[in-house]
Amino acid sequence: MKNRNLSRLAVPVGVIGIILMMVVPLPTFLLDLLLAVNITAALLILLTSMFVQKPLDFSVFPALLLVATLFRLALNISATRLVLRDGDAGKVIHAFGSFVVGGNLVIGLVIFLILVIVQMVVVTKGAERVAEVGARFTLDAMPGKQMAIDADLNAGLIDEDQAKKRRAEVAEEAEFYGAMDGGSKFVKGDAIAAIIITLINLVGGFAIGVAQQGMSASDAMNHYSLLSIGDGLVSQIPALLLSVATGLIVTRSATSGDMGSSVTAQLSQNKLALRIGGAAALALCIIPGLPKLPFLVVGVAVLVFAQRIKDPVPEAEVAAAEAVEMPPADSPEQLLGEMRVDPLELALSPDLVDLVDASSGDLLDRVRALRRKMAMELGVIMPPVRTRDDLDLPLSSYAIRISGVDAGTGEAPPGTVLAIGDGLQGLPGRAGVEPVFGLPGKWVPSELHYQAELSGATVVDRASVIITHLAEVVRSNASRLLGREDVRALTEMVKRTHPVVVEELTPSILSLGQIQKVLQALLDEGVPIRDLVRIFEALSLRAKHTVDPDSLVEAARGALGPAIAAQYATGGRLTVITLDPMLEQQLLESLRPSETGAFMAIDGMRAEAIVTEAARLAETAEQQGLAPVLACSPQLRLPLMRLLRAGSRRVQVLSYGEISGSTAQIETIGVVNGAYAGAA
Repeated sequence: MKNRNLSRLAVPVGVIGIILMMVVPLPTFLLDLLLAVNITAALLILLTSMFVQKPLDFSVFPALLLVATLFRLALNISATRLVLRDGDAGKVIHAFGSFVVGGNLVIGLVIFLILVIVQMVVVTKGAERVAEVGARFTLDAMPGKQMAIDADLNAGLIDEDQAKKRRAEVAEEAEFYGAMDGGSKFVKGDAIAAIIITLINLVGGFAIGVAQQGMSASDAMNHYSLLSIGDGLVSQIPALLLSVATGLIVTRSATSGDMGSSVTAQLSQNKLALRIGGAAALALCIIPGLPKLPFLVVGVAVLVFAQRIKDPVPEAEVAAAEAVEMPPADSPEQLLGEMRVDPLELALSPDLVDLVDASSGDLLDRVRALRRKMAMELGVIMPPVRTRDDLDLPLSSYAIRISGVDAGTGEAPPGTVLAIGDGLQGLPGRAGVEPVFGLPGKWVPSELHYQAELSGATVVDRASVIITHLAEVVRSNASRLLGREDVRALTEMVKRTHPVVVEELTPSILSLGQIQKVLQALLDEGVPIRDLVRIFEALSLRAKHTVDPDSLVEAARGALGPAIAAQYATGGRLTVITLDPMLEQQLLESLRPSETGAFMAIDGMRAEAIVTEAARLAETAEQQGLAPVLACSPQLRLPLMRLLRAGSRRVQVLSYGEISGSTAQIETIGVVNGAYAGAA
């Protein structure tokens, strides 16, 4: 804990100390110590930049570059104060000045200027340009990287946590290169400041030595030039190291290892190139006037290095080895991989691929939101939607597939919106149909969006049309999307909160397969399965007496009765269609058991009359904005529902028990008597 607190306080305290150094004079021994720290820190930063695997592993570098530059400038100011005030700046600066100048002022000045030019013109300028281009390219590539992450997430290749991590890495990469673009300006400004400070030391020291200390012109020039050049060198060597580190960081490409390993591996990958280079160095020995020993040593060393490198394996042998390792094309493993069918797939024609581009569409975001909506609405975890292009589809069209079979198709022409309503004759576009409700409309250009709204039409964008269609397909086929693994996951979820309920039900009474059949039957009838605890409790009680699927479904519906009735109540009122008592008694007497469930043994004319009359009453109620249900006895509910469904009429059938548990007000709007022409 103490070490953590110290590391948190180290940088703030250090920055405050750097600011104080610019104002408070330092003794020479402390200046010598800080100069040694400066040189060592710059060397450590340079070595770290060489050994990082990728630039983001040293993401603190831009901020560290600013602090190091500020520290070096503070040392420059402290050294200048000592040079001009005392004519002495410590042993480190004096040693650097004496060693480089070597008794010749001109040589010292030339070497100092060369170092400054190398840093500012060559290293710093190049690093600045590379950082600028890297920042621009990184920002331009962000939409494509984000789209690739979203595509992998929707395809199920990665989970939500992995997607968040990869998005964070993309954002960090953009921020890092943006910071490096600005951080390179610090190094350039530092080189300019070094020249100005050195000139100030030379001119100011000469003036102080002659005017205030009574030194001769030559003595003042020799003394203060030695200190000025020494100060400049002590600051420029760390500055040059940081400039090189900056260049190394921004020029690192997509190599997988550190710089040393990458350089060695890539330079030694071509044995022929090394042999030619060594032979060329030996050939230079025959040129008259050139010293032979240096080129001979270098040429032999390169040839020996080339000889020690292993010959690369021919591509044909690599391909043959891979062919041996990989299973044959007709092996069970390969065939099983190719046979895999995605549970849910959205195929787009090539001209609709822009919908999955994060920079121009939000279709993938809406698909993710739809998964949550379906979970909250149906209690089913919607499988990941694999989105891909399909060259076989007509242009401007899409297909929603379940287990590889088309479950819905539609169109969404690029650059248009769907206008639904009347009064669209004056707008250009082509006729279209809303895929869920079958409402006629027109695909009009996107720029006429507001004109279509002013004409009284409802305007829907392309992504909304596709998502609405996808949601309806998922609702209609929820039972097909509920697999055995999904049932196991749902059961484990209930077990974490209600372990007794699950342990009593499975596997002692019902298997996962039997539970799956019940849940699928509920979904087929439009009953959400979110309340699994209540469903499992009802199944446990009924399964002790019978495992007949129809009986289990009715037990589950009975437990969910109030919730089922509430689905169809409007404004606290439940609209009900009933059966004539005599007809209901006749239908109960006609019930016959079978392997696929009970059915009503009635003639076709009577069945058609029941379906037609129920459909007429339901249609009349729907025209008034109501959602009617047909009420009957519990024994008759399932056979009657199958009869109406076979007649292509999806009238919801509820039992009296389900309706009686509802808190809504019951309102009867019609009675089905099943009368038909020619009846006795």
